[in-house]
Amino acid sequence: PGSGLVIMAATNRPEILDRALLRAGRFDRQVLVDRPDVRGREAILKVHARKVQLGPDIELAVVARRTPGMVGADLANVVNEAALASVRRGAQVIAMADFEEAIDRLQLGLKKEGRVMNEEEKRRVAVHEAGHALVALSVEHSDPVHRVTIIPRSIGSLGATLQLPTEERFLMTNHELHDRLCVMLAGRSAEEVACGAPSTGAEDDLERATMLARQMVCRFGMSDALGPLAWRRSDSLRFLQGPLESAHRDYSEETARTIDAEAKRIVDEAHRRATEIIRDRRETLDAVAKELLLHETLERKELEELVRGQSGKQRAVAGRA
Repeated sequence: PGSGLVIMAATNRPEILDRALLRAGRFDRQVLVDRPDVRGREAILKVHARKVQLGPDIELAVVARRTPGMVGADLANVVNEAALASVRRGAQVIAMADFEEAIDRLQLGLKKEGRVMNEEEKRRVAVHEAGHALVALSVEHSDPVHRVTIIPRSIGSLGATLQLPTEERFLMTNHELHDRLCVMLAGRSAEEVACGAPSTGAEDDLERATMLARQMVCRFGMSDALGPLAWRRSDSLRFLQGPLESAHRDYSEETARTIDAEAKRIVDEAHRRATEIIRDRRETLDAVAKELLLHETLERKELEELVRGQSGKQRAVAGRA
C-alpha cells in the first residue's frame, strides 16, 4: 500500500515548465484554476462587501458583469476603492456610483483633472466616442453600451465607451466578431466623417482590430480564401505556448501574404460598414457628441433616450418629405 503522500505544485507560468516534469508518474495531472466567471465574481464581491456599509442602490450583479477577468484580490480592491470613494465624498454608505468610480479608476486610471484640451481636441474626442457608442447601438451583435465618457484618464485614454455584457460568453460567432470589429473602428470612422480626417486617437482601436482580424484568419478558420484551417503550429501542452513555439511559422510565404491580405480585407470591410452607419446617422452622431461636450459622461439610459429621440425626429422629417 502507498503512504498516502500526495505532492502538489502550483505555477502561473505552465508554458515554461520542463516537459519531463509532466510525464506520467510525475506531475501528470494538471488542474486549471481559472479566473472566476460572473457568478463567481458576484459571490466573491458579497464576501468582501460584508465588511462595508452598502447603500440601497447597490447591484453587485452589475458590478460582477463590469469586472470580467478580475480575480479575488482584484475584486477586494474594487470594494476597498469604492469605500474610499464614498469617504472622499463624505458619505456614510457606499453607493453604486462609488463602485463605478472604483472600477473606472482600476481599469482606466485616475482622472486627469488638470489636463486641459483645446476645444477642437475635445470635440474630436467627443465625436470619436460618440461613433463607438452609436455603432454599438446600431449593429445586431454588440454588448449594450453602459457609459460613454470623455474624461481623460492617467493610463492615456482621452475618453472611453464602456460596454456591459448581458451574460458570460465563452464562444463568439463569425457575425458577432465582424460586429465587434465594426464597433472598434467606429471611432476612426466618426472622426473621418465629422472632422474630415482621422487622428492618432484610434491607435489602440487599430491594434485590437488588427489582432482580432488575424485571429479570425489564423485561429478560427473564418476566411473564405484560406478555409477552415489553423495557420499556426499547435503545442502538446494544454496551457500556454512558449515564446519559441508561438514564434514558429509552419506555412509558406505565399500563405503569409494571403493571411495579410485577408486580415486587411476583414478590417477594411468593418471600417466601410462603420463609416456607412455613421454617415446614415450623422445627425444622431452630432447630437451625442454635443451632449458629451456639455456633460462629459452619458449613462446608458441617457444615451438610449437621446438616440431614440433623434431617430424619431429623422422619421418625422422623412414622413413630411
